This record gives sequence, structure tokens and C-alpha cells, in this order.
Amino acid sequence: MPEPELVRARGLFVAEGRLVVRRLIEDARYQVHSLLISDAALQGLESSLMALPPDVPVYVCERADFLGITGHDIHRGCLALAARPAPRPFDALLAPARAVVVLEGVADAGNIGGVFRNAAAFGAGAVLLSPTCCDPLYRKAVRTSMAATLRVPFARLDEWPAALSRLRTAGFTIVALTLREPAEELEAFRLRPRPEKLALLVGAEGAGLTPAAETMADYRVRVPIRTDVDSLNLAVAAGIALYRLST
Repeated sequence: MPEPELVRARGLFVAEGRLVVRRLIEDARYQVHSLLISDAALQGLESSLMALPPDVPVYVCERADFLGITGHDIHRGCLALAARPAPRPFDALLAPARAVVVLEGVADAGNIGGVFRNAAAFGAGAVLLSPTCCDPLYRKAVRTSMAATLRVPFARLDEWPAALSRLRTAGFTIVALTLREPAEELEAFRLRPRPEKLALLVGAEGAGLTPAAETMADYRVRVPIRTDVDSLNLAVAAGIALYRLST
């Protein structure tokens, strides 16, 4: 667990917390390898654990022992090790979607999780990530998303930002969320005819979108805020935009 890249290289990921682990177990798309849980978590997950194949080991330990075993103080007392799903083909992922979120350079796992949670809440069909984005199946990202990273399909766009042109070819209108001029207010954009398919493009907190990515957008929009505040958290801004553009 202290080496997330090693876990990823072995085709695995770690889920943490009872709610997340319960949703992982109940989702037939995922193969659970093993669990490490406390007595309290064992009792809380009893009904869900019944759904596991009989050959999946469930290790039970004292909560205080998690630090020595994993290198982290897992105060929730509940971990699951699972196989990473096979990457989804880009075209197959986009085919059923009417709205997607595209992230550039978002390295913070909490923000990744927050965006996925918003995407699930407001019906985005997929999340697409630039090569420098955090892994959506990193433990903190999964936990912060309340397991939304397990539910919302995602893919990486390795040829960045040139791959954004594939969205337009697939019929998506690319809308960049940015504070740079000449961005129009979100409410003004809502008065335009609604695109049949929409891709919301969001950059890293602080730096925002790179000029190269922003120039690929069809429209630029911003969430108006008070002048004495620099910016919104990117997951919050994405959530506002998704809500307003989906209603």
C-alpha cells in the first residue's frame, strides 16, 4: 500500500471503507482478491461478505495492527484488494454518453474523487483524463468518490491534447471551464441551444487549463464568483457546471 505504483503495475487496486468495499463486492464487474478488516467491519459487512466466492480470503485483525501491516493507520478498519478492470475502448466508452468530463493535469486524488462523485450525481457518462492526471483507482480517489470511480467509466487520452479532436469527431461540443477571457458566464451559455453531446473540459486547480487544451474548446465558460475570491475548488466548479448544464 505505501507503493501505489507497484500495486497498479500488478493490475490491482485497494478499496478502503465499509461503504466503498460493500459497493465493490456487490459490483459483479470486479474480482476481489482478499480483504483485511477489523472485527467491527466484519460485523458491519456480514451480509455483503456472503456474496464473495468461498476462495476469497478475509483476514481479520485488530484495528491497531493496520499500521504495522499496511504502513497506514486505517482507522476505518476495512480494506479490499481487487483486480483492475480492463481498459475500455475509447469509442465504446463514448457511444452511450451524452455528457462527459475531461480532466487535464489533475494530480490531487481528492479532486479526482470529487469530480467522479459529481459525474455520477449529474449523469455524466464517462470521465476522460490527460496523461498527468491521478489514477482514479488510487485508494484516496476511490474513497473520496464514495466508490463513484468504480461506477463511472473512465479512460486516459495519451495523445494530449490532440486526442480532444476525437471528441468532436464523435459529435461532442467541447466546453472549457476557465476564468480566462473571453469566457462567458455559465448562465449565459445555458441560454444557447443545448448541444446534443457535451464534453466539460476542466484543468488543474491553480494553473487551470493549458492554452493548448483550451484552444481545442468550442466554448469557454466560467462560474461567476466574488472578486475578492481567487477561484473555486475544481471539483466544486465542475459540480456546479454539470448541474447547470444538465438541467
